[in-house]
Amino acid sequence: MTDSPTIAIVGSGPIGSAYARLLLEGVPDARVVMFEAGPQLTDVPGESVRNIPDPEAKELARERSQGPQAGSFRSSLGIPESAVVEGMFTARGGTHLIDFGGEGSGHAPTFPAAAASTNVGGMGAHWTCATPAPAFSERIPFIPDDEWEGLVAEAEALLHVQHSAFGDSGIGSAIRSLLAEEFGAELPEGYGPSTLPVSGDPQPDGSMRWAGADVVLGPLIEAGNPLAERFELRDLTLVRRVEHDGPRVTGVTVQDLRTGETSFVPADLVVVAADAFRSPQLLWASGIRPRALGHYLTEHPVVISTVALDSERMSRYATEEQLDAELARRATNPADPVAAVNRIPFSEPDHPFSLQVMYAENPPFQLDPEHPASGNRWGFVNMGYGMRKQPRFEDGVTFDDGELDYRGFPNMTIRYELTDAEKAEIEAGTEHLRRAGAALGTFVAEPRLLPNGSSLHYQGTMRTGDADDGTSVADPYSRVWGYDGLVVGGNGLIPTATTMNPTLMSVAIAVRGARKAVEELTAREHAEVG
Repeated sequence: MTDSPTIAIVGSGPIGSAYARLLLEGVPDARVVMFEAGPQLTDVPGESVRNIPDPEAKELARERSQGPQAGSFRSSLGIPESAVVEGMFTARGGTHLIDFGGEGSGHAPTFPAAAASTNVGGMGAHWTCATPAPAFSERIPFIPDDEWEGLVAEAEALLHVQHSAFGDSGIGSAIRSLLAEEFGAELPEGYGPSTLPVSGDPQPDGSMRWAGADVVLGPLIEAGNPLAERFELRDLTLVRRVEHDGPRVTGVTVQDLRTGETSFVPADLVVVAADAFRSPQLLWASGIRPRALGHYLTEHPVVISTVALDSERMSRYATEEQLDAELARRATNPADPVAAVNRIPFSEPDHPFSLQVMYAENPPFQLDPEHPASGNRWGFVNMGYGMRKQPRFEDGVTFDDGELDYRGFPNMTIRYELTDAEKAEIEAGTEHLRRAGAALGTFVAEPRLLPNGSSLHYQGTMRTGDADDGTSVADPYSRVWGYDGLVVGGNGLIPTATTMNPTLMSVAIAVRGARKAVEELTAREHAEVG
């Protein structure tokens, strides 16, 4: 232990950023070095690309995030020319498929939409900013409820969560009223239709400045702030190994992708918070291989649809004047597709799903001009039900030391299967989606189940647990079992079956891990002084 502890953080998304901020705030003389394999996309590190006003600049930022599929940018991102991509596509703008085809591609035939982002801010530069909190069995059972409430509150503050964004929208209110008519009597108090919590800052013109890792980093990226003087962010720097002397972690070996040079960075604490696939891959490549590593993969099976809002039904709860006001507000920022966003959250036992309902004046695809809903004055909603995937050891990612991926790491193979239990809940969720659509209007895109991996919410591959029994990777404070000085973070730690966007939950878990790390670093420092 040095006089001034050094903390190495792998990954620059919201989770790594939460660790950086909380550790620097909690350990007054600590230094944090954060490593990111991708490029910085915006002047403000980690800002959401949704805030970029120019459409061409926004698309450019997304393309640079696409790793092996980043087109003409690939060589500038340190990706070998041998990594040939053969006519594949990304799962979503700003992401690249794990199984992208060509040299160095991963293997995910049963999880084909598995994707990642490689850039400063991670997926936080591209996410939808939805921040619901887990409820009922989604919560981690070994974290007491009263403590959990405090962790969620701190996570909400870090992410700038808004509980009533677009709450003044007359259109949004009418949608909630129609959904309440259909479902209200079936749902527990407090779990009926409501606005969806989102991460961002409302602007005077009624728009949102969407949050990314930048708001979590906060003072760490403010010029002249004392905390910023102890924080260093290195983009285009790939962590090759977490080094350890037996059970004691000693630092990381990194490669500068601009020059190709490698170096060792000693650290008193290493936090691995890349994502649910590449964090386990790095641990595996480092010889850190708990039995559960990569296993128990879950996500949210998602059924989606688009509905044209019915003028007669909407007019029962909203006026033409309110519609005009909504359209006028939308016109101030047409590049942002998000307007009023509502939800019906997960509850048990009768609603083990999460519904999100996003209003837009146009559908997400071109309607035939002859379609009856073409030009629908009251607009459309894009709706999706998220369902549970129960954790199983068989579902997960494994690594092959004999085959290397495009970065030179043991290559990934993802195996995943929906069981009869999930199929039954998907069928029930689809029926609920049909009811919701019929309550609001007419389907212009029928409910359909998206391919496995489409949610981008990958969980369980570094799951936390309360016993070192081979079914978890990390202890209740996110410390890897059997190692000293090694903490993991991200959606991969979530051990439960969930239906909702996991970022808030993962930041709450990181808050708990960071508090414990601060306590231990401080105690160790005091012991050495003593």
